[in-house]
Amino acid sequence: MGLLSLLRKIRSSPEKEARILLLGLDNAGKTTLLKQLANEEVTHVTPTAGFNIKSVAADGFKLNVWDIGGQAKIRPYWKNYFENTDVLIYVIDCSDRIRLKETGDELLEIINDEKMKDVPLLVFANKQDLPNAMTASEVAEHIGLITLENKTWQIQACSAVDGTGVKEGMDWACKNMKK
Repeated sequence: MGLLSLLRKIRSSPEKEARILLLGLDNAGKTTLLKQLANEEVTHVTPTAGFNIKSVAADGFKLNVWDIGGQAKIRPYWKNYFENTDVLIYVIDCSDRIRLKETGDELLEIINDEKMKDVPLLVFANKQDLPNAMTASEVAEHIGLITLENKTWQIQACSAVDGTGVKEGMDWACKNMKK
């Protein structure tokens, strides 16, 4: 799936930009997902010490994806990137059961912020290619997504390494993007 196909779906007005914020704990697969979206090689990905930005311009569209590091010392700075976000993509490592509560708490803090109130939420339940991965519905239940009211959200099972489920999630994000 290339970004150009996503861009065509995102906006009908060529002078507009879309801002996508990509968050999650360290080692969740955010940068791998970003590389997958940009059709880049995903065999060697190093931890993000700060942030990565991919801006793609094509056919009059511009998509800006902000991938912010997920280490505990960086998370307090996430809120500095909330302004003007059109879609929040939150990535969860479904094979890391030990940190499930931690990632759920972080997500809740983000979506309860006033700047993120009306921003649609796409949760990628990543690492489905691993044998001990929780299903997307298990994750949704454990972190409390199913109890969210007045929030547009979707959880999508995926594997950022091979791209499984990524297109389906991005299709949802494009259809539900904050206008």
